[in-house]
Amino acid sequence: MKNTQENTVHTALSAVGHFFGELGCSLAKGLRKFFSNGKTIVGFAILVFFFLVAIFGPLLFPYNSDTDMANSYLMPSWEHPFGTDWLGRDVFRQVIAGTGSVLEIAFYSAVFTVVIGTVLGIVSGYLGGWVDKVIMAVTNIFLSIPSFPIYLLLAAIVTINTPVSLSVIISIWSWAGLCRAVRVQIMSLKERDFIQICTVMHMSKAHIIFRELLPNVFSYIAINFVMAMRNAIMASVGIMLVGLAAYDPTNWGAIINAARTKGLMNIKNIYILLYPLICIIVFQISTLLLANGLDETLNPRLKVM
Repeated sequence: MKNTQENTVHTALSAVGHFFGELGCSLAKGLRKFFSNGKTIVGFAILVFFFLVAIFGPLLFPYNSDTDMANSYLMPSWEHPFGTDWLGRDVFRQVIAGTGSVLEIAFYSAVFTVVIGTVLGIVSGYLGGWVDKVIMAVTNIFLSIPSFPIYLLLAAIVTINTPVSLSVIISIWSWAGLCRAVRVQIMSLKERDFIQICTVMHMSKAHIIFRELLPNVFSYIAINFVMAMRNAIMASVGIMLVGLAAYDPTNWGAIINAARTKGLMNIKNIYILLYPLICIIVFQISTLLLANGLDETLNPRLKVM
């Protein structure tokens, strides 16, 4: 009995190790394809720019939270490239300081969303039966209810004081679409000859999942990871905009909220609203370009079309 358990654990660990080994080779090949597509290059370059700003921006342009009412609503200048807000704080340094938290929320949300959606999709598609029915019933409930009102409801119930807690709120209602899509692909792959051969040869479920199924849906998961980051940005900014998360004056949503409530009484102060909006739009465009480029690169059917 002990030997059987040890063999099962060894097989599972071997399958996981083989998966990551194949993943490394696939990534090397994928990188060559990656840089052959213009959309992926542009989208990736913009994302790298945002991450560099998040890492080095606060070091080069440290944010000072001190208020100076005498310098409120200053127009953009060399000293204050984005002007100042109603409390005299530098908007440029606010946007720079908020980039890190916004990207952190987007990254964690994408990770949680992809993990939940992929695991449930594989389990549902591979096991089938009552497990599939239960998971799909829950998935249909999540898909049938608009997500943003749920985000607001959860944010109002749960205390949100860290990027991770906000990421959890967003990912709780974001996994269902990926779960359904992965399930469909797994059900299709399960009927392929190479999976049938593995089943006939009595290979372990861990071997089939990690060495046969997961590598074949990895490209789709990568694309959805990028799109999950895109959706998380919009959700987090929206939650901050309505004030249901712990106040952070550097968050893009909080800057927009302050501009909406404090700065737009005078049309000259509209610049406070524009800069975080431009950052959000550029980020959305970059993720859209990257996702479309990855789809064209990794999906052979699109190449034929």
